[in-house]
Amino acid sequence: MDEGSLLTERFEEHRSHLRAVSYRMLGSLAEADDAVQEAWLRLRRSDVSEVENLGGWLTTVVSRVCLNMLRSRETRREDSLDAYAARPTHPADAAAVAGRGDTVDPEQEAVMADSVGLALLVVLDTLTPAERLAFVLHDLFAVSFDEIAPLLGKSSAATRQLASRARRRVKGAPLVAEGADLARRRRVVEAFLAATRGGHFDDLVSLLHPDVVLRADKAVGPTPRPLVVTGAVTVATGAMAAMQRARATQPALVDGTVGLAMAPLGRLFLVLRFTIEDGLITGIDVVAEPERLAGLELAVLD
Repeated sequence: MDEGSLLTERFEEHRSHLRAVSYRMLGSLAEADDAVQEAWLRLRRSDVSEVENLGGWLTTVVSRVCLNMLRSRETRREDSLDAYAARPTHPADAAAVAGRGDTVDPEQEAVMADSVGLALLVVLDTLTPAERLAFVLHDLFAVSFDEIAPLLGKSSAATRQLASRARRRVKGAPLVAEGADLARRRRVVEAFLAATRGGHFDDLVSLLHPDVVLRADKAVGPTPRPLVVTGAVTVATGAMAAMQRARATQPALVDGTVGLAMAPLGRLFLVLRFTIEDGLITGIDVVAEPERLAGLELAVLD
């Protein structure tokens, strides 16, 4: 076997691990594959004859690539938003993560997100690049802080603090208001999502109060003004129109209680907050304006 073929074989032994690291760092399958490809190109340009731990070397390389991508993401986030901003034609389409177009290869993206946990990706998207790298490498892949610190140009102690801060954001803290039952709310919200994903119109209507009110901010569309939609049938009809986009949605803790978060390509674009009374959804607040999303406290449900 020639040297080039041997290098390729050694790289392929680590590809799945590098893809897993990159996906959790970036939340996008396409970007994760780009990062892995860049790691391969850097490997081909490097002399690794004296590298004893090639897997560790490649993990460091792909982590640096991901960190750079995260730090330059703001411009690309706006580009992605434009790509997803196919506005709903029916106002009630906002009932289920509406207003964003489908991703490239959405089935594969959805399977990957489900395997990792979309809610985790949503919360990771709210972290700084340094916090995200420290948390992902240490908490998810057991990389030591001593190894992570040089990537960030920080001390091990400072890196440990970054991971700790990220961990608190990921775990969050349920806020159970007087008379509220977090488990009961979760069942209702999960049933709403399941009915929407499955196209079960009658099941969805049964979860909604006849006079349910849905409010969507101006970023949801289709008009540049906030929307108000009333009535179980109207809201459910809009949810059915957004059935496919609901694949990019999972339950999450939103301001301490159960809501839904949509994150195509691992980017937080839209959140649904619910008012639930006597087991029925009486209100839905659809949040898509960046400044409002930034003000939400998001965390992963157990």
